[in-house]
Amino acid sequence: MATAMNELEKIALHLENGADLTFYGRLFSEAVWYDEDSGVLTHQKLYVTDQNEQVYVIQKGSGAKNLCRAYRVSVHGERCVIYNGRYSMEIPLDLLLLAVRSLCGMEDGAALEQAEEILRAANC
Repeated sequence: MATAMNELEKIALHLENGADLTFYGRLFSEAVWYDEDSGVLTHQKLYVTDQNEQVYVIQKGSGAKNLCRAYRVSVHGERCVIYNGRYSMEIPLDLLLLAVRSLCGMEDGAALEQAEEILRAANC
């Protein structure tokens, strides 16, 4: 049965690093694409948790080989904690936004502002 957009559900993921990541959340956005050359289907999901954190999930599969990675991101003022089910890393929020900008090739300030706005909207 489908859940309402704002209804939380229990999500349990078994990650390729051997860890399990379980949380209560709701789907915020998702994207799916298929690479014909490699035969790999990629599914990305962004969840918002009951603790106002974001969980970014990347699932890839081709035939019997399926991989799942997930990263729980929580923002505490100007600090950001990223957890992959085994390890956590704390970095300044500005450094995270700089990394996103660099990795995405966002040269203008408007694109960075949009990325910041999405991160903050998912964190509300």
